[in-house]
This record gives sequence, structure tokens and C-alpha cells, in this order.
Amino acid sequence: MSLLKNYGAIKVSTIMPSVKSACSLIVTIWIIVPQLCLCPVQAMFGTTPNIKHIVIGRCFTYTTLVQPGLWYDCEEIWRQFEKAVVQHASCNVTEEHYCEMFNMMPQVWPCDRFLFWSKTRMLVHSYAAVFRHFWTLEDTLVGFLFNDLIWCGQEEDSDFDFNSCPAWSTCRTHPVYSLWKRASQNFAEMACGNITVLLNGSITNAFNRKSMFGSIELDSLNPQRVNYVNIKVVTNPEGPHIESCSQGSIVELIQILWSRGFRWTCTDSDLTLVILQCIQDLNQPSCQMLASSMLQQKN
Repeated sequence: MSLLKNYGAIKVSTIMPSVKSACSLIVTIWIIVPQLCLCPVQAMFGTTPNIKHIVIGRCFTYTTLVQPGLWYDCEEIWRQFEKAVVQHASCNVTEEHYCEMFNMMPQVWPCDRFLFWSKTRMLVHSYAAVFRHFWTLEDTLVGFLFNDLIWCGQEEDSDFDFNSCPAWSTCRTHPVYSLWKRASQNFAEMACGNITVLLNGSITNAFNRKSMFGSIELDSLNPQRVNYVNIKVVTNPEGPHIESCSQGSIVELIQILWSRGFRWTCTDSDLTLVILQCIQDLNQPSCQMLASSMLQQKN
């Protein structure tokens, strides 16, 4: 995960319709909002320093605090990961190289909890933090271990290359890309029940066939296991408002789902997502209008 610097507690009140009556229910949520430092992956960087200690430490954190009760051989997972990467050229690591490592860390999630995303990284994890029953790829063991890390080996040396690793786009058998491709495929194949997809309507091609969701996860979903694909399109409070359920690449996604026999829903105005965005910048005019409207409804 990205580096957590500090936290702020924010009280959010919203009015939600009651399921059992025509009355409205006022819900107050305390949201712990992490202030994140996002450090982008750059080609000039080599393997993340102290990667062995980070991966093994995260593994013990996961089995002790995140998913207590599960047991994995953290040292052996590291050995299989190291075996897959070192002494291989930085553009010569395939998904198959990671087979033994993935076999060491099987996981099964309950249905109705799978949350997919593309170009909505910060927002989707805030959303998952509020609705604790949702799980993203980064909440699985493999996602938790390797999130935000960089790695590559060197063919002539039995160690990682800590000086320079190529960018993902350099090759289709990049060691980082191959691991995430396999992890994404496994995650999508496990998906069952009602799943949710969060896409960014403030960019062109919110649904991109070349993204990990568009190229790997979507094709790995099983219409016999998935009841509904619930698409949520969200735009930045300040705009621009480029794509929606009825225009742009989202229409292409819906057509693909329909052709494969999936049932789907799509919404452009999920209130919780709007609130989460406004928490980051309450001075946006649209956020002030929303706050005023909610206060009037509450009164």
C-alpha cells in the first residue's frame, strides 16, 4: 500500500431511504481518511530496497492482523518469489514462473464482495474502507504483499537488480506485469455473486481494453458465477464530465457484458462516492451544493 502519513476523522451525515418505510433514515458515518503519498513506478528505479524484509513482514502482518486465523509459510512464499525472478533477464519472467508461489497462497472469498477498478485507485480504496465487506485485489494476500513494489532480476547474477528495472510497457514478460496479470486473473476467476466495478468518468476511455481490468479481469469473469456486474461511474467534483453510463467507452463495456450473458446495472451518481470525493476538497462548488442540500433534507 502507499505510505500512510497521517489520518483525519471526518463526520459525514447523509439521508438514506428506509427499506421498510417511506420515512428517511439519517445515517452518520465517521470516516478515517488516510493522507496518502502516491509514489509512481518509474523506469529509472531498480528493485525496491529491502524488498525481502518488506514482503516477509507484510506476510506476517496479513496473517496476524488483516486475516488472523489464516496460516501461510511466509518464508517459503518469499523463496518461491525469489526463485521466479532472480537469474532471469528483466524481460523474461512469465506468469508460469510464479506458479509455485501462487500455489503456496490459495485464497477463497465469499460471494458479493469483489470490487474491481480502473483509474480510480485512491477512491476505490476509500470506498472499500467505508464498506468493509468489499475486497479489492490489493486486499488479497498477493496484492497486500507486492502492492507498490518494484522488482526485476539479472540473468548473470543470483540477486535482484537494485539499480534499474525497465518500465512495464517495455515488454509483455516484465516480472511485475506477469505477477499482477496472474493475480488479476485469479481474482476475477474467483468472483461470484454481485460484483462492483468502479470507473473514472472524468477521462476518455474510462473502460480501456488495454487496462488490467479490460484485458485480463473482464475476460476472466464467469457469467455462470456472477449474478450482476454493478458498474459505478464517478467523475471528479470539478469535472470534466466526459463519460457516463450512456456515453463513451462505458457503452462498449455494457455491450460486452450483454454479449457474454452477464446481467448488469450502471449508475453515474453514487452518493457515497460523491461524499468520499468531497471530503478531499470541501471547497468545490458542487460539494458545497451537496452539503447544503443534505443539511436542508436533514432539517
